[in-house]
Amino acid sequence: MAKEPRWTQTWISGTRAAGVELGYPGERLGLPKEGSGSVAGFGRRIGALTIDWLICTWAIGRGILGADPRSAGWVGLAIFALEYILLVGTLGSTFGMKLLGIRVAALGGGRPAFGLVLLRTLLLCLAVPALIWDRDQRGLHDRAARTIVVRD
Repeated sequence: MAKEPRWTQTWISGTRAAGVELGYPGERLGLPKEGSGSVAGFGRRIGALTIDWLICTWAIGRGILGADPRSAGWVGLAIFALEYILLVGTLGSTFGMKLLGIRVAALGGGRPAFGLVLLRTLLLCLAVPALIWDRDQRGLHDRAARTIVVRD
């Protein structure tokens, strides 16, 4: 006799355990499964964020501006926000994103509008919206700005 799965095994494993196939991330947005233009994975995104944070906090905040260690976090956050607004708004990617081969794209293609970059950056700096993702690996900050992070 086959053993019934425990009730926790059906919801902890997500919808796929219940037999629902949702497709790959970005499929419903018309993006390719792999390669250029596909949804950037979590590893690349967190790597780029870490690189940008270190550049803004340590290299610029503490190194160049000489920020006090107690205020270096706030100074770094301000520099981080400025970096995102300027670089994503003009080039579509930050230093960390460029190093790891990803960029921010508008859902319709191309770079997002400057006002949407401002909104996305503000929500990213609040952190919580960026931690809540949908099945296309878009955080609330991406959904609000109608953007997605894709591979170059």
